Amino acid sequence: MDRDPLGDARALVADRYPQAVWAVLAGSVLTAYRTAGSDLDIVVALPLGDALAPRRESLVFREWPVELFVHDEQTLDAWLGKERLERKPTLFRMVGCGTAIVGDPAGRQAECRAVLEAGPEPLGPAQLERVRYGLTDLLDDLVHATDPGERQVIAAALWKDAAHCALVAADRWDGTGKWLLRELRAHDPDLAGRWLAAQPDPAAIEAFARDILDRLGGPLFDGYQAVAPRPEATKPA
Repeated sequence: MDRDPLGDARALVADRYPQAVWAVLAGSVLTAYRTAGSDLDIVVALPLGDALAPRRESLVFREWPVELFVHDEQTLDAWLGKERLERKPTLFRMVGCGTAIVGDPAGRQAECRAVLEAGPEPLGPAQLERVRYGLTDLLDDLVHATDPGERQVIAAALWKDAAHCALVAADRWDGTGKWLLRELRAHDPDLAGRWLAAQPDPAAIEAFARDILDRLGGPLFDGYQAVAPRPEATKPA
């Protein structure tokens, strides 16, 4: 734990991407969340049009597990746009909250922090209905499950989905893995505690999911419709 993550990250970027315009080190390694298994999450911005962008690399450097997220400004814009649509701001957070190790990314970091602080755009009516319908469907499956194994699997799926839906209901950023819990805690620590406590108990999961469903506008099944675009006709060979 006495290794220097900043120095090692700089050395890695200099060795692997000497043409980098800027780079930031992000992740738990620079925070109180750091553990013996923490890795180096590094975002690297290359010159516009560089053939090595975009790419993601996983490797070991000086005994550090490393995740490299390599872009130029154009591909970075595209991936950030994708994250905004998906409401999961992983790259926004790495860039906006990371520590500069190469160049001067201050302008890009300020942009990312502003987006993080503003939060995601509210879902449109059709998107919200799809969320309500999905949660209603899982809840109905749990209520009517008779096979113990199936009930256990459905409860696990409903437990996780209800947390995602809680963040939708609050117009908050979503997350995966540990970031699902972190986002929920940032929104409402008491709600996050209830969610964690419910995990081993299908009845508690059901109650939690019903609460979240009410926040979204209530169950939705009868009359729900989802319209998809028609696929293009296959051209004859």
